[in-house]
Amino acid sequence: MVSVKRFIHDEPALFKATAEFVRLFARIDDPVLAVATCEKNINARIAWTLFGTALFQDVSYPEFVTLLRTLNEKFPGEKLWTLPVPKAQDIEDCVETAFGCRSWSMFENVSGIFWSVGLFVRRHLDLRGWLKSRTPEEIWRDLGEIYFMGKGNPRPKVCAAIYRLLAPAPVGLGLDCAPSPKWPPLPLTMGARRYLSILGPASDGFADLEPSQKQTLATDLYVALVQYLMEQSENAEVKKSKVDALTAYVAAHSLQFYLEDGTDDFICRLSTDHCRKCPLRKYCNYAI
Repeated sequence: MVSVKRFIHDEPALFKATAEFVRLFARIDDPVLAVATCEKNINARIAWTLFGTALFQDVSYPEFVTLLRTLNEKFPGEKLWTLPVPKAQDIEDCVETAFGCRSWSMFENVSGIFWSVGLFVRRHLDLRGWLKSRTPEEIWRDLGEIYFMGKGNPRPKVCAAIYRLLAPAPVGLGLDCAPSPKWPPLPLTMGARRYLSILGPASDGFADLEPSQKQTLATDLYVALVQYLMEQSENAEVKKSKVDALTAYVAAHSLQFYLEDGTDDFICRLSTDHCRKCPLRKYCNYAI
């Protein structure tokens, strides 16, 4: 492993190509927000973002979008949290409709997650107001109330939910929280892990790193990539701006798609004309 600073020095062309990959994939929909943003009411957008984040596990991105959309069509908007709650059978039928089977690892937990998110919304009511009154640390704590959001540390689903809610559009909902200098760790997705271990600064031993080292390396890379993109901006104000956690999330969002399975192929292949328009084509051994 080398530091991100050394990586940029040793591989400037690869780093710039990665930044262009980030720019390109910033426009690709997050699988949770692809459905949640279809809601017109902000409370519903927040609630469906929380539900989708808690539910997203052990399934491909396209399959998950199909599932969440099926659930959203069956229980649109406030039906996620209003009483009476749906029967487990009705919720599970949506999973079977989306997947054509009942063998998904999360199948038996879907109803519990649905009901738990509903209870959370009923408890906090005005979700936008709840966000504004909480620091990221307090949001992190509160989201532990939701089933399958995680109880330990670092709670990757909770971290993902926070950035989906607060990061600027189109990678997040662009909502406000109470100011705080402390932010949860940026998501370290499988796509980002693949990039770091295949092309990035840990291509010689990512698996051997401690979790904290992996997180630090990913965060440093996210910040460097977004800082580079901001410095290339024609907007003088953006050019001089410093990267914060929310802007760095753009890189985390984009790198999640690196070699991530899509419907018929990797999402990054399908989004770049089968690699022909991918900035990383020259460097990636998986390019076709």
